[in-house]
Amino acid sequence: MKTDPRKNLNDYARYSGMAVQMLVIILAGVFAGYKLDQWLQIRPVLTVIFSIVSVALSIYIVTRDLLRK
Repeated sequence: MKTDPRKNLNDYARYSGMAVQMLVIILAGVFAGYKLDQWLQIRPVLTVIFSIVSVALSIYIVTRDLLRK
């Protein structure tokens, strides 16, 4: 059984895009938490909170996109 190479390429592009999207969301959350911690001059509390929230948000968005297909 042969598969269409264009479908494989489309799947690769789709999943690569999702990985980049997750990375950007997580890095944005960590950066925002880090900068807020610096600005408020507190321990890295917000960095940890924003990191956890951004990971959960990125998993939610990717899961929603996967289920949409």
